[in-house]
Amino acid sequence: MSDPLNTMLFRDLAGKSVFITGGGSGIGAALTEGFLAQGAKVAFVGLTDASEFCTAMEATYGVRPLFIKCDIRNVEALNSAIEQARQAHGPISVLVNNAARDTRHRLDEWSVAQWDESIATNLRPHFFTAQAVAPDMRALGGGAIINLSSNSYLLGLSGYPTYVTAKAGIMGLTKALARELGPDSIRVNCLIPGWVMTERQKELWVNDADLQECLDQQCLKEAIPVDDMIGPCLFLASNASRMMTGQELIVDGGRL
Repeated sequence: MSDPLNTMLFRDLAGKSVFITGGGSGIGAALTEGFLAQGAKVAFVGLTDASEFCTAMEATYGVRPLFIKCDIRNVEALNSAIEQARQAHGPISVLVNNAARDTRHRLDEWSVAQWDESIATNLRPHFFTAQAVAPDMRALGGGAIINLSSNSYLLGLSGYPTYVTAKAGIMGLTKALARELGPDSIRVNCLIPGWVMTERQKELWVNDADLQECLDQQCLKEAIPVDDMIGPCLFLASNASRMMTGQELIVDGGRL
């Protein structure tokens, strides 16, 4: 398998100011590294300390990503983090709404507070980050917003209905914002991963039976590595997808 960090080059991303939610672990960490490898200036937020990750990135790429500890459920704190990123790297040109929480639950055991908390993590930030960066992108003459959803809503998977609802809502928001922001040359697209083998998934949810069921449904018979999200995200951020907006890009091994 080829190394996506060594096989892709999107020259127009060099020097771009990129803001990523949840950019210090899982898919988000891979995306942070992917943008750094293109020469972009990356700021990201997360709940837990990412100093060690940032040091590793600096050692590899000679530039340190800006980590801002932030709970994305707190919109005021999220707006403050975006302002810090703007002050450090200039107007935001690329926004990646990646952070999510796929806590398992059933209909009959979920409270109003748990519903609200899940939506506040998995859907609400996508709206308010877009609201915060849209003026930057207008001033720059355009920009790219990439919202990460999940094929769980396309497949109608059980076991986490609030999460699935939020992920469906992300696609609706993507289409609405693409229409609203298109006249300003701001593109809004949705990256839809399948079951990506992050450390969190391996620790909490992956087991032989469920993984085999997933692989049986995929056209490509390989568990999806985290790094395979890098290329599609960079593509959506770059001028390579210049006339693409309001679309979903599904990267799930062809799960049918």
